Amino acid sequence: MSDEILRRLDAVLAARREADPESSYVAGLHAGGIDRILRKLGEECTETVVASKNGERDDIVYETADLWFHILVMLSHHGLDSGSVLAELERRFGLSGVAEKAARNKQGQ
Repeated sequence: MSDEILRRLDAVLAARREADPESSYVAGLHAGGIDRILRKLGEECTETVVASKNGERDDIVYETADLWFHILVMLSHHGLDSGSVLAELERRFGLSGVAEKAARNKQGQ
């Protein structure tokens, strides 16, 4: 996937965050605060898990798109965007998952 679509979504979400909640789904989520956003995110997580369990490819893609969208809304609520997550993924690229986890565990001690 091109990160261009993520940048475009970031921009739309930033603009809609300040929109009228009566006219924008995203603004309505933000107006409800983090609890409303997280409830919706949890719902989308569950729907994605169920779609995966059922194994219907189109449903998996559809529900994953919903999940990613709502993750972007949650990030936007915290003043973050997809670039923050992409930078973290870039930082981790090439690291062994086992080594990265071990390093986190050492830092937590």
